[in-house]
Amino acid sequence: MKSTSTGSAGTMNPLRQKPRWQARVGTATTALLMVGLLGLVPAAHADQLDDQAAALQQQADNASSALEFVDSGIAKSASDLVLYQGQLPGAQAALADAQTRVGAATEQVNKLSARIDLAQQNKDKITAQIEMDAKKSLETKSLIGQIAAQSYKAGGLPANLTLLLGVGSTGDLANSIDLAEQATRSQTAVLEKLSTQKATNQNAAARLTAVEAEIKDLKSQADAALVAEQTARDSAAAKKVTVDKLISDSAAINADLEAKKPQIQAKMAVVQQQQNDVAAQIAERQRQEIEAARKAAQAEAERIAREQAANQGNAGYVPPPYVQPAPGNPSAFGLQHPFSGNIPITSGFGWRATPAGTIDFNGTGGYMHTGVDFGATCGTPVYAAAAGTVVIGGWTVYGGGNTVQITHGVIAGNALTTIYYHNSSVVVSPGQRVSQGQLIAYSGSTGNSTGCHAHFETWLNGVPVDPMGLL
Repeated sequence: MKSTSTGSAGTMNPLRQKPRWQARVGTATTALLMVGLLGLVPAAHADQLDDQAAALQQQADNASSALEFVDSGIAKSASDLVLYQGQLPGAQAALADAQTRVGAATEQVNKLSARIDLAQQNKDKITAQIEMDAKKSLETKSLIGQIAAQSYKAGGLPANLTLLLGVGSTGDLANSIDLAEQATRSQTAVLEKLSTQKATNQNAAARLTAVEAEIKDLKSQADAALVAEQTARDSAAAKKVTVDKLISDSAAINADLEAKKPQIQAKMAVVQQQQNDVAAQIAERQRQEIEAARKAAQAEAERIAREQAANQGNAGYVPPPYVQPAPGNPSAFGLQHPFSGNIPITSGFGWRATPAGTIDFNGTGGYMHTGVDFGATCGTPVYAAAAGTVVIGGWTVYGGGNTVQITHGVIAGNALTTIYYHNSSVVVSPGQRVSQGQLIAYSGSTGNSTGCHAHFETWLNGVPVDPMGLL
């Protein structure tokens, strides 16, 4: 094998050329690592991630429900914006983690490359030493052959030994004997040298074998490290695409919402006025129902008092002023769930602060979600929560789509109305008397709705209350 320098054939040793995995280490290493990060979040366990995803989806649903009676397209945009902005920190953290893996894999490849270079240099040195030792062995063997040939021709003592050993005179026997002893010693020394050289050569060959095995193992490790590096790069590239898209989509949606803000606020004002009118109608009807119930209770109380007085012979008895009792527990209505199955709640009742990054459409930092949204699929049967009389059974103009509104009268001084919005169809009519659990509609996505669901409201004594406190 040839050294790193030009060999006898004048060619470069192919083992010294930069291998494919080493040549690729320096290309595009910093491209992904230069991505700017907007924020990082700590790693979380699977259950924590599930909780975070659920909380984010809840925020998106809340943002959508804020506009469900105004414009379904705008409502979806607001929901998407919340999702995208909420997903961005996690996507950026995943990108940072992938970039860290790229750096670690690249460092591993570089370290292996340096070790291979060092091992290759060691191999080249051993190879050169073996070539030199082989040349010396050939020279030694040649010398032994010459001594042996001359001794054979001279009958045991070489006639021209002086020529081989450099002795100046062979004139007498003593000198001849001395020359013979010198020849014997020289031959012995050369043989010993040859034996030592052979051992040296064997040791060098063993070292060369070990170095070659080391290089082979290092190259195998380097190939595996290169695969890991490429996998990390691919992962980082994919995650960067996700981050870029989230940023781009969020910016586009936000710009669109900002551009439409005057239009949305104008529509919101109209819808809000319509809803205020409905609320006023409900409040007035319930006031009248409570007043009628009060008068009926008063009349009944006075009738009973006069009847008791007449029975006691006091025909001119005048009952004292009627004192209306305090309202009782609303649970007396005994409301049942409007669905037969276990339908999940997608947005609850109550005040919703406008999520960060979205437009404050109401101008007050949030909005009041006056009902509960159930994630019912389209076509799910909807049942009356209690017995009552249908007030609305059909289409409404303020974004609720196909609507059912039922008044349940007054019980224990409380007036109750239930409302069911966004139905695909309604199977009852205004003025119709319905019983508890009777089929009244099928859920859907009519009106300003972003998808199949059921918006359910309960109005008690003129104001909306949380349905879950009554069911």
